[in-house]
Amino acid sequence: MTATTYRPHADRFARALSLARPERVGVVTAAVGLGLEVTGLDAGVGELVTVGEGTHAVDVEVVAATGDAVRCMPLGPAAGLRVGAPARARHRGVVVPTGPGLLGRVLDGLGRPIDGGGPVVTDRHVPIARQAPSALERNRISEPLQTGVRVLDTLTTIGRGQRLGLFAGSGVGKSSLLSMIARGTEAQVSVIALVGERGREVREFLEDDLGEEGLARSVVVVATGDEPALMRLRAAFTATRVAEAFREDGADVVLMMDSLTRVAMAQREIGLSVGEPPATRGYPPSTFSLLAQLLERAGTDAHGSVTGLYTVLVDGDDHNEPVADATRSILDGHVVLDRRLAVAGHFPSVDALGSVSRLASRVTTAEQREAATQLRRVMAAQRAAQDLLDVGAYKEGANPLVDAAVAHGPDIAAFLTQGMDERAPVAESWEHLFRLVHQLGGTR
Repeated sequence: MTATTYRPHADRFARALSLARPERVGVVTAAVGLGLEVTGLDAGVGELVTVGEGTHAVDVEVVAATGDAVRCMPLGPAAGLRVGAPARARHRGVVVPTGPGLLGRVLDGLGRPIDGGGPVVTDRHVPIARQAPSALERNRISEPLQTGVRVLDTLTTIGRGQRLGLFAGSGVGKSSLLSMIARGTEAQVSVIALVGERGREVREFLEDDLGEEGLARSVVVVATGDEPALMRLRAAFTATRVAEAFREDGADVVLMMDSLTRVAMAQREIGLSVGEPPATRGYPPSTFSLLAQLLERAGTDAHGSVTGLYTVLVDGDDHNEPVADATRSILDGHVVLDRRLAVAGHFPSVDALGSVSRLASRVTTAEQREAATQLRRVMAAQRAAQDLLDVGAYKEGANPLVDAAVAHGPDIAAFLTQGMDERAPVAESWEHLFRLVHQLGGTR
């Protein structure tokens, strides 16, 4: 007989030995702040542990380890957990469902359905942890991605597989802009992560902003602000893993995360709870390395692409605060949303002059780049002379660029603004820009 004849018997024997092995049960020795300390347990960082028994059992995840104990964070309500409660290692990390069966569904931070639509129909479950694609295995970005938003498609053109940040303070229109992109993008799949959102806003986003059309080709992952920090953090990684699975199948995916700042805040809570030293504005060092690990997982690989759009909630409208500054250095471009534009009813409130796409030159033609540059020159000249214009001190003829901006101000505003329900095909957007630049004639 060959060795393969005995293999099934050997496998069954190994499983039997595993089942017969005595179970190692740890015990909770401390419950301080947001975390638990467990001793006597054989578990590694990232593995799941069940604390308590019966209906009072709670799943926690190991987030740190010391010489004689592991420190865990709960993945659900921790009320009732006490010192002395038994803890059992599950010897596996978090796994999430993937595949086409997720389209149109709303999931929690662990990939479980919360939309009342029953279980997710899929036979594919993958570990949430995954390495980013190797730098040399990534396909180069050479094609633009249509978003359906005129100002983005022309003045801040996005490439398929690019990672872009939407930087703004609270209430400036980040979520509304994301919903426009979700409805207007040409990407085959949209994965949307709502991290740290207010509970009442989730249903409003799904029904009013996203709508049935947008939801039908989207997967939405939700972790509201009242959920444990670890659940909020896991929501970001679950959404990223779902997007990666679609990319592995050859799809072009748009991953939209609102907001990356709340992901950083969740990691700050976790890091401080396990004893990390606070650094810049209270953020521990692990926060910034985690942001890099998360953002690098988007992009292209040998099969498809994940275009990452991440909102960054800048603290006090300070675009140089630590999370915004660190994120801007990792991403492939940034779109700035201006509160003054939002207050004036200018939607989307994109500051076109303050927004940059580092890959726009690779995914546009020379004619398109020239048209975008000419409009930017006119807008920049008007901004430089705005104080003079406001007080009536500017004299016509002093600067041809400013003269063009003043004469065609309504036309420029009409190009930069767009209704929430208006979808602008990319070919029409470029044609609109060419006509506008022609009207501005003599702007070189």
